[in-house]
Amino acid sequence: MFAKPPGLSLATRPSEPGAAVARLAASLSPSDRARLGNGELHLVHRLDVGTSGLVSVARDSEVHRELVRAFTERRVEKTYLALVWGRPKPGQGEWSQPLGPDRKDRRRMKVDPDGRPSRSRYAILESGHGVTLLELKALTGRTHQLRVHAAHAGHPIVGDDFYGGPRHHGVRDRALRKVLAPSHTLLHAWRLTVPWQGAARAFEAGLPPQFEAALAACGWRLTPAEAGPPVA
Repeated sequence: MFAKPPGLSLATRPSEPGAAVARLAASLSPSDRARLGNGELHLVHRLDVGTSGLVSVARDSEVHRELVRAFTERRVEKTYLALVWGRPKPGQGEWSQPLGPDRKDRRRMKVDPDGRPSRSRYAILESGHGVTLLELKALTGRTHQLRVHAAHAGHPIVGDDFYGGPRHHGVRDRALRKVLAPSHTLLHAWRLTVPWQGAARAFEAGLPPQFEAALAACGWRLTPAEAGPPVA
């Protein structure tokens, strides 16, 4: 497992199958690059360009197939953190609107009664200053799922210009306005719990600087959980 910084694209062209892994490797610290080694690497799953956090990389095709199967069969628990505008009510629940492509703009997704079933679970961790820190679990894997569900609920993710609308939502404090206008979406793939060799292995990625700065400005701090060793 390795942490992808926000802004890094993991899109893969058929003509350049290894390009995404190469970009990820180039973004890592020297110690993490050393962990990757020099052999062939296989990207197991992807995140949106603006989303930071954990991605899985396998060193051989057998492990790659096993991990891809676990993701496909939804045996991997994916937990995200998001800073959203407003405060969802109730404090925890599930968004289950079906999603489909926006026919007016194929880059976007939207809630569509004829779309594919989609489920996102949320729980409030902190709230105040006009924003809320949510723990999100993606129970299905639709494109832009968490971003669209949050926006449809009236609580777009801070920094998400694609689905988010106005940038400041009435925040008056200048210092807070500054940190709540980040250069990327404050959505972070925080934890992955993966079935591995008969056990569940949990992994965690620390927040990127702009996300940390936003939480600090609100007076909040995450308590990290114990993370397991890398699977690769």
